[in-house]
Amino acid sequence: MPTLLISGASSGIGREVALQAARQGTTVLVLGRRAALLDELAAETGGRCIPIPVDVSDTAAAQRAVDRAVEATGRIDAALLNVGAGPSFNLAGGTAAEILHTMDANYRVTVNMLVPLIAVMKRQRSGLIVHTNSLAGVNGTPMQGPYSAAKAACRLLIDTARIELKPYGVRLMSVYPGFVATDRVSDDGLPKPFEISAADAAARILRAMRGRRPDVLFPAPTATLVRALRMLPKSVAGRIMLRFTPPEY
Repeated sequence: MPTLLISGASSGIGREVALQAARQGTTVLVLGRRAALLDELAAETGGRCIPIPVDVSDTAAAQRAVDRAVEATGRIDAALLNVGAGPSFNLAGGTAAEILHTMDANYRVTVNMLVPLIAVMKRQRSGLIVHTNSLAGVNGTPMQGPYSAAKAACRLLIDTARIELKPYGVRLMSVYPGFVATDRVSDDGLPKPFEISAADAAARILRAMRGRRPDVLFPAPTATLVRALRMLPKSVAGRIMLRFTPPEY
C-alpha cells in the first residue's frame, strides 16, 4: 500500500490509521478541515503524511482535494473514507433539519469523496476504497436513528459500487466498528458496551485492508450481538436494545 488517502484524518480513527500506516512506510495523504492538526500529524510522522486541508461537505472542494492528492503522489492505491458524525438523538422530539443534517454529515460526504476516487481508480485500473461504516448501520439503534439510517444508506451504496466496479479492478470494503473511544463521542450520553480504543480500531482497519473480505465487523462481542439481533423478531430485538438505553432517554 504505497499511497493511502484518508478523509477525516485530523482526529480519532482517521488520525490513528494515518499514524500507524506512516510508521509502516506508507505515504499518507491526510484530509480534514483543521489544517493545524494536519500539520501536526505531518510533523509527527516525519513528513510521511501530506496534509490537504478541505471541507469534504463541499462537493467541488472534495474533487479538488482528490486532484491535489494525485498531483502530489501520482496515484492513489487505497483510500479510507472516514468522515461522519452521529450525535445521540430521540426521534420523538427531533426536527427534520437535525435528521437531514446527520444524513449530510455521513452520506453526502461519503458520496463527495467516493465519486472522484472512483474516477481516479478506474483510470488506474486498480485501487481499494474503504468506508468506515458502523455497527449502528446494520440495525436501527435507539438514540442513533438518523445516524443508523445514514450509515445504512452508505452500506448499500458501497455494496452496489463493489459489484459495478469489479471489472475495473477497483475493490470496495466496508468496516463496521462498534463503540470506539474518541473525543467526538466521549460525552454524547450513549452507553458504550465493549468499547475499544481508536488505536485498536485503526490497527483492525489496517489489517482488514491487507485482506480480501468485503465487510469486516468488530469487536467480536458487539458484532455477535448485532448479528443475533438481526435474526430475532423486531419486537424482541427492540426490547433487548432498550435494555442498553438509559432510563431517562
